[in-house]
Amino acid sequence: MPVLVITGTGTEVGKTVTTAAVAATALAAGRSVAVLKAAQTGLRPDERGDADEVARLAGPVTTAELARYPEPLAPGTAARRAGMAPVSPREVADRAAKLAAEHDLVLVEGAGGLLVRFDAAGGTLADAAGLLGAPVLVVAHAGLGTLNTTELTALEVRRRDLELAGVVIGSWPDSPDLASRCNVADLPEVAEAPLLGAIPSGAGALPPADFRKTAPTWLAPRLDGTWDREAFQVREGPQPG
Repeated sequence: MPVLVITGTGTEVGKTVTTAAVAATALAAGRSVAVLKAAQTGLRPDERGDADEVARLAGPVTTAELARYPEPLAPGTAARRAGMAPVSPREVADRAAKLAAEHDLVLVEGAGGLLVRFDAAGGTLADAAGLLGAPVLVVAHAGLGTLNTTELTALEVRRRDLELAGVVIGSWPDSPDLASRCNVADLPEVAEAPLLGAIPSGAGALPPADFRKTAPTWLAPRLDGTWDREAFQVREGPQPG
């Protein structure tokens, strides 16, 4: 798995912190890691982006960012409004392939969901994954509504004949509600792919040393970690009536 494409079921699902956890865990396993942010939106040129945040939390990774646009919009829309050149799936795939020649693992982090458009031609992160032949890791919400968005994302991955590596819950709450507890069992069923971890809520606020030490416990062995879904399984609670 030299390249892993990381997408979310939408925005604000914990994708960047999950990417950092995957990177930190791979580094702890002795692998060299590069992180490629396909397109960064909503930041000025002098602000720290998602790839920088991954490096801050995970440690010594190579970072790359193909394009940055000032407005917090889909990359294609942000590029058009800024009068800037868009990013194409081919550019993403070419840069990822170059990084893969020099690293054990390349993490390609998208912007928002799998089908967020990069350019006027409708190119997406899914197209880049197809060009790379790379597996896709889906980061999902813990709670109510996540089953629908996760299943839709998984269906599109399979429709394109891409490999769905699995699902990670991007922000597991300190006090999970009934929906979240049930979703531990239901997410892998609707995705037809394994649940590969759960990142604790607030993990991105940990001191980097603590983040790196603990990250392997949040991810399953397929991602070089020690997380065990069966041990994590939370009782769903009493049935009504």
